[in-house]
Amino acid sequence: MNNSQPNSERSLEADIRTGRATPAGSPPSERILVVENGASISASYKTHLGNVGFKVHTAATASDAMSLFRTHSIEIVLLELMLPDRDGDDLIPEMLALRAGTAIVVLTADRSVDRAVNAMRAGAKDVLIKPVNEPRLSSAIENARSSYAPQAKPHYIASDALPSGSFIGQSSRMQKVYAQIRSAALSVAPLFIWGESGTGKELCAQAIHAMGARASAPFVTLDCGALPADRLDSELFGHKRGAFPGALSDKPGALMSANGGSLLLDNVCELAPAVQTKLLRFLQSSQIRPVGAEETMHVDVRVLSAAALPPMEAVKLGRIREDLVYRLHVLSIEMPPLREHPEDIPMIARAVLTRFSSEEQRSFKDISAAALDWLKAHHWPGNVRQLMNVLRAAVVMHDGAELHVDMLPNGTGQYAKHTETVARTPRDNDRPAMRTLAEIERNAIESAIARHDGSIPRAAQELGVAPSTIYRKRDNWLSKNTL
Repeated sequence: MNNSQPNSERSLEADIRTGRATPAGSPPSERILVVENGASISASYKTHLGNVGFKVHTAATASDAMSLFRTHSIEIVLLELMLPDRDGDDLIPEMLALRAGTAIVVLTADRSVDRAVNAMRAGAKDVLIKPVNEPRLSSAIENARSSYAPQAKPHYIASDALPSGSFIGQSSRMQKVYAQIRSAALSVAPLFIWGESGTGKELCAQAIHAMGARASAPFVTLDCGALPADRLDSELFGHKRGAFPGALSDKPGALMSANGGSLLLDNVCELAPAVQTKLLRFLQSSQIRPVGAEETMHVDVRVLSAAALPPMEAVKLGRIREDLVYRLHVLSIEMPPLREHPEDIPMIARAVLTRFSSEEQRSFKDISAAALDWLKAHHWPGNVRQLMNVLRAAVVMHDGAELHVDMLPNGTGQYAKHTETVARTPRDNDRPAMRTLAEIERNAIESAIARHDGSIPRAAQELGVAPSTIYRKRDNWLSKNTL
């Protein structure tokens, strides 16, 4: 930055350079994505965050930001809202749909309270008003680092042999998963991870990578369901400059970005047939040819795949080629739904409550017995992700030493209070309670999202509505304390 900068920004630069902007006592976060269309500001952030150990990626447009986000394991995003090709607000739900644990910090010169509130409702951890002074950015980075789920303090309770991450639980079902993770990490064979939305498929892949011989090499995630078919080829295999309109420079695809490490193909059954064919060739030869390239190149990658369906069921439904499954499904791990190990719910809920209470500056220390009983009895179609959303909403809207049943948001809290009343009084009949039209609509939307492994665009396509309609309704539910 030049000498015309305000003193607050010059002190920020000095603070980053000396390391005081990074929380003491632990190394910096692995990767930060700075999305900023001001070239000098972006370059300054990259230089000085890099000096204290962060791996910084920069993007000046929304398109470039999403491309980098899909092909790198980004932990923290510093996101400018005013971008040349799209509003930054729109990227927040898209990024969190791809990688829910990412901590997003918004940068904006807009002092509108509504803009800040909307960003926080969309999932941003913090909103920084430009120009940003040193204490404010230091605090935001520290809070973002502590809230990034896959890098949070160790929660692998089942075994000391597992790396730190976000799995919690001691049930026999999870013990089996931990044992499979330890065994799979010792191999270089392709692995297929399957299970319902919210069960931790990406965390499983990250743990396997972290425990294996490739731990020091890149771990890259590509969500095959979040991209249109005509872009998947380029995102996976890369392209050369001029290969197609808009290809202004060479682009390494996800396979090249993961060279030497591991690539997770999330929602692998969403790959277009033509891309499945090219992926099969790569698995047979370890050779790729970027779009527009004349020659092939060798890539050394361990391929991990994730899907909601068991592999052979996906084949029967015509979602994926059988010969491709045989290549991807050398090893497999099933992630169990939360309803199959409800005994882990108290442990998960208490850990999540502690984390969210700290993030939201609340006083919660524990959960009441009645609230735990209800949480254990709930079906949780969205699994751990849904449980976390419910607890976050409760923490945001309430405070106290103990979380009680009546603090749980609808459709949890109201139903929980109703069941307590039923337990104390005789029932006249066994007729199910009538649901309102709004409740039926919400259930249809959330069920569609769960069926599509958290993808709102694909859920919207199934329901015949625009994705913005679902985002708006979910925002409205949250604002009314109903999410």
